[in-house]
Amino acid sequence: MEKYSFILLLHLLVAFQIVFSNPILPEMHADPEVLCDENKYYIYSTTDGVAGWGGYYFTCYSSEDLKTWKYEGIILDLLKDTKWAKGNAWAPAIEKKNGKYYFYYSGDDGTQKSIGVAVSESPSGPFVDFGQPIINKRPSGVSGGQQIDVDVFTDSDNQSYIYWGNGYMAGAKLNEDMVSIDQSSIVVLTPKGGSLDDYAYREGTYVFKRNNIYYFLWSVDDTGSANYHVAYGTSNSPLGPIKVADDPVILIQRSDDKIYGPGHNSILKIPDKDEWYIVYHRINPAYIKFNPGFHREVCIDKLEFYEDGRIKPVTPTN
Repeated sequence: MEKYSFILLLHLLVAFQIVFSNPILPEMHADPEVLCDENKYYIYSTTDGVAGWGGYYFTCYSSEDLKTWKYEGIILDLLKDTKWAKGNAWAPAIEKKNGKYYFYYSGDDGTQKSIGVAVSESPSGPFVDFGQPIINKRPSGVSGGQQIDVDVFTDSDNQSYIYWGNGYMAGAKLNEDMVSIDQSSIVVLTPKGGSLDDYAYREGTYVFKRNNIYYFLWSVDDTGSANYHVAYGTSNSPLGPIKVADDPVILIQRSDDKIYGPGHNSILKIPDKDEWYIVYHRINPAYIKFNPGFHREVCIDKLEFYEDGRIKPVTPTN
C-alpha cells in the first residue's frame, strides 16, 4: 500500500510541474516580451523569418499555463496603424499602468530607428499609436548605435523607467502619462569593458527587481552569431550604476544539443511566488549556416538564484 501511495505522489508532483517543449511559439519569432496579467500570460515579439529583419507588424499570443499558446492576431501594423514608421518592427515591450496597456516598440522612420508607443485597454489590443516617436535620437555623448530594444520597468513606488539602445544602454524616467520621457533624467548605463566571450554590451536590456536588488540583463555579440548570449549585472537603483556580476554569463549556446544563439530575453515572475522564468529567442538550428540572424524562435526555461541573490546559469533546453 505504501509503495502505491508513493507512486501516486510522484505522479502528482510531475503533474504540477510546468514542463515546456521548446520552442513554445509556432513559426519564427524573436525578442520576446512576456506579460502576466490577471493570471494569464502574453508574449509579444519581433515577427521573424523575413529577409533583412524586414517585418512590419507585431503579434500577440496568450496562454493560461505557459505551455499552450493561442494566437491573438496582429496587434499593431506599422504600415497601417502609425503615421511615422515604415517597417523594421522590432523588439517590443509592454507595461500595464492605470488600467491601460502601453506597447513600446522599435520602428524605422525612413532615416533611422526610433522608438514609439501605442496604447490599449486590453493586452491583446487593438492598440492605438501615439502618433510620433518618443525616442528618436541618441543620448548626449553617445556617437554610435541605434534607438532600438526598448524595455520598461515600474518600481514599487509606481515610478516607471524606460531603457533602450543598441551599442549603448540608456535609461530614463517615464512621465506619468507613460508616453513621454523626463529628459532631465536620461543617463547612459552601458556596462564598461568585457569581451564577446563574456559581457561586452550589445543590446537587449531587461530590468527586474528581486529582494530590493535591481537586475540588468543584456545580450552580447551579434544576434546572428551562435555565440549570442545573455550577461547581467546588478544595482541599488533603477538608473544604475551597474556592477557587472562576477560570473556574468547566465545563458549561452549548447551546440551539442543544437541550441545556438540564445539571447534577447525577458523575465517572468509567477504571481505570489518566488518562481521565475527566462523567455528568450535562439536560432532555429536548420538556419545556423544560412541567414541565422532572422530565423529565430521563442523558448522559455527556469531562472533560479543562489541564496545571496546571484543568478544561476540557465540550462537552455529542448
